[in-house]
Amino acid sequence: MAEGESEVRWDGLCSRDSTTRDTALETIRQIILRKSECLRSVKETPYRPPDEFSNAVSLDELNKLLAHLLMLSKRCPFKDVREKSEFILKSVQELGIRIPRPLGHGPSRFIPEKEILQVGSEDAQMHALFADSFAALGRLDNITLVMVFHPQYLESFLKTQHYLLQMDGPLPLHYRHYIGIMAAARHQCSYLVNLHVNDFLHVGGDPKWLNGLENAPQKLQNLGELNKVLAHRPWLITKEHIERLLKAEEHSWSLAELVHAVVLLTHYHSLASFTFGCGISPEIHCDGGHTFRPPSVSNYCICDITNGNHNVDEMQVSSAGNISVSDAFFEVEALMEKMRQLQECRDEEEASQEEMASRFEIEKRESMFVFSSDDDEGTPARDVSRHFEDTSYGYKDFSRHGMHVPTFRVQDYCWEDHGYSLVNRLYPDVGQLIDEKFHIAYNLTYNTMAMHKDVDTSMLRRAIWNYIHCMFGIRYDDYDYGEINQLLDRSFKVYIKTVVCTPEKVTKRMYDSFWRQFKHSEKVHVNLLLIEARMQAELLYALRAITRYMT
Repeated sequence: MAEGESEVRWDGLCSRDSTTRDTALETIRQIILRKSECLRSVKETPYRPPDEFSNAVSLDELNKLLAHLLMLSKRCPFKDVREKSEFILKSVQELGIRIPRPLGHGPSRFIPEKEILQVGSEDAQMHALFADSFAALGRLDNITLVMVFHPQYLESFLKTQHYLLQMDGPLPLHYRHYIGIMAAARHQCSYLVNLHVNDFLHVGGDPKWLNGLENAPQKLQNLGELNKVLAHRPWLITKEHIERLLKAEEHSWSLAELVHAVVLLTHYHSLASFTFGCGISPEIHCDGGHTFRPPSVSNYCICDITNGNHNVDEMQVSSAGNISVSDAFFEVEALMEKMRQLQECRDEEEASQEEMASRFEIEKRESMFVFSSDDDEGTPARDVSRHFEDTSYGYKDFSRHGMHVPTFRVQDYCWEDHGYSLVNRLYPDVGQLIDEKFHIAYNLTYNTMAMHKDVDTSMLRRAIWNYIHCMFGIRYDDYDYGEINQLLDRSFKVYIKTVVCTPEKVTKRMYDSFWRQFKHSEKVHVNLLLIEARMQAELLYALRAITRYMT
């Protein structure tokens, strides 16, 4: 953390007491104005002695503080902090110092800003949730503002994340954030990496570790292999992976530490999926979230204005193609009809166990051939790739090149009967929190589908969840996998597989092209199902390996 930035204490702004916040804001105002005046005097006196220059505040240092103030003016749930932050920025501007402005159009690149709840317009219940989140992290991040479409889930998510990162647990705080960085970096998720780099430094982490995984302690370096396999090919995890971590002499992990690490890795792999799946924008105070350049007429050529292209949002043609409203309407009607027909078939006859097993194998095999047209191999940026090893290692379908991985039968090892109790035993209360989050995501419904109300969506939600687990080789004996092809069309399968397996390759075109008549809140709901199903799949493979090691 920069010297000047550490001089400013933001913690007081997280208090629920307005007097405490006011005192903190006044201190911040004085420090920032003093630095601004110092910088202005440097600009106005070009021929100052070298020693006076060395004492002057750096522009980079001040800009970081101003970017943080900009974030507070837009994202703090406390009105007094938003207003005072804006006032301080204007005071700095009056001194002739350039102040930042936000880049982009809200928390998501995929969802119009006007459809997302604006900070300051929330009701009392949501305000309490926002205040809790802000008090815990010192920010109200864009992930929270997109998840807010589903408050019940958001509350469970924030409670679980807070426990994993900040409450008593086997791992020290800086290890937790570093593991978050390692996990997010596997998917080149610079959004999460940047957030946790700041958090890592804030809790006293060694900046040298951020120069690359090879600079971190050997104990964390040893976790790199598990991180890699868990993120991209979790079906390959064996008890040998676990044994190597638990029996590494002075660099050994305890069982409790390892369970904490596994939960963190799966949490951040899944959160990377959500970040890309919902097109989460960079945070206002992070790189890419703000600019100090003055606003231009717009981001396009002046000739565009004469051509009538003066409102980009309105002029943009959907990247999904020119789909008529009636076509999208009929897609919804067709899906509703398929759900009705499948329900009738269920009532009339039940497939044999042999037929169910055969349908699973067919769906598992077909899922290998679902990929997007722009599914090319990308090279991760250096600033992210340094946090993990073997950058060429990525997702591979498990039956490629004739390699067969046995089907993982949930009847033999499942979250409810095995994983939950193992996590709770080694890391108390976390199993309960994760279980609650799984159940909320799986059972969440408003009984709506696009323009239809009073709809039982359980069949559709189960198809989505089970399709994800099918891609990971996980089979439910009591589920008819023939339903998946009936309910999930190709564009939806492409989106699901990309979000879950290679989230860094998600595009707005993919997001726009599935469920074209559905609301954004429903697409966010889909993403909640995707990330929780993915997290559970990873956990099942890792926890089964731990169980096998223990027995």
